[in-house]
Amino acid sequence: MTQAVQLNHEQVMAIIPHRDPMLLIDEVSELVPGERVVASFYVDPAREIFKGHFPGDPVLPGVYTVEASAQATDLVLMTKPDYAGKIPLFLGINNVKFRKKILPGDTLEIHAEILTQRPEKAIATCKCTVYTAGDLAAESEVTIAMR
Repeated sequence: MTQAVQLNHEQVMAIIPHRDPMLLIDEVSELVPGERVVASFYVDPAREIFKGHFPGDPVLPGVYTVEASAQATDLVLMTKPDYAGKIPLFLGINNVKFRKKILPGDTLEIHAEILTQRPEKAIATCKCTVYTAGDLAAESEVTIAMR
């Protein structure tokens, strides 16, 4: 069994190709390469998106939560030797449910775990759950292709 590791912000950036303003993973508290990850993202109230979504009552758009889940999935996959240095492409998302508003100042705790893999096509699907303050905020199944 592979031992879990932690990653700081710089180590995350050394693995996945995303950068600000689209890098939505700050650090990783638990990573078992090729199996699962627990990552976090601080929803900075100064983000430009809150000026328009929604003025006076800001909420993180659901697409950001989906993208954070995809980036957590990228970390699970790109830490496998077969996929190191590849580009992750978002193939699909299924069974998405938003359970709680995500607000400026929240910290997302993003869990992703491999559900299915098709190594011959370099495609995998992860079950993703996102929590804020211990409460389930969103869940989905994210499919990524490595190219």
